[in-house]
Amino acid sequence: MTLGRTALVALAIVFLPQGIWSALIVLNLRTTPSVPWAVLVVALALWLIAPYVNASSRQSLTSTARHAAPRASLVPRPVLMWAWLAGGFALVALVGYWITFASVVRMPGSVLPDLSGVPWWTASLAVATGAALSPLCEQVGFWGYGQVALESRFSGRTAIAVTAIVFGVLPHPPMPAALWPKWIFFSLTGLTFSTMAYLTDSILPGLAVHAVSLLTFFVLVWPHDAQRPLVADAGMHGWFWLHIAQAAGFSLLACWAFRRLSKATSRP
Repeated sequence: MTLGRTALVALAIVFLPQGIWSALIVLNLRTTPSVPWAVLVVALALWLIAPYVNASSRQSLTSTARHAAPRASLVPRPVLMWAWLAGGFALVALVGYWITFASVVRMPGSVLPDLSGVPWWTASLAVATGAALSPLCEQVGFWGYGQVALESRFSGRTAIAVTAIVFGVLPHPPMPAALWPKWIFFSLTGLTFSTMAYLTDSILPGLAVHAVSLLTFFVLVWPHDAQRPLVADAGMHGWFWLHIAQAAGFSLLACWAFRRLSKATSRP
């Protein structure tokens, strides 16, 4: 099948489950918050449609790429450790990049929804499901199917770059934030996961890093953006330079770890 159809399948895997989950959990919290039925419905639906999605998505790929989709294969422990180290360094660098951007352009901040009036069991399951569903859909859609299709037709570098750029320009939180910092930031994020998927030939290492990254930004970074001092008002203060150094230093460490990962997997 064409790359266009493959792209549509990949985007459907990414956005449809998350859209359905958002609608169901809102309905659940408004009607019967003490019974977390939305979590059960989404879990059952994913279990039922997984074989169909797997089969239909493979049909949209070339014959040389079908064996790899959805790229959810286990990797040796040394490879996993280098992948997680590279992903961890990249995450710390990305925090530095985002805070630097938020010191130049006012960011609105993004926080988790207010669940104070919801029973703890429903709130816990809702947060856990959301934190698991988004990385799962994006890893399978972008790096399990989309990038596999590109790798079957183009070089690894081209597949990595295209997947990262497409991921970067799609909608991401915080929704009201300025576009250019988000495009740069999420393209770098996509570059991290694209490289991990290519070098390990699996989405599983990136899945764990992805979930930790979401938790880090939603809980520790984005809620404080609205209160960050802007360079235009406070000047280039010490914290500003510290976060620039954080972004640069951990970017270099991430590159070093990815090179070690490349040697461990023998993939250029």
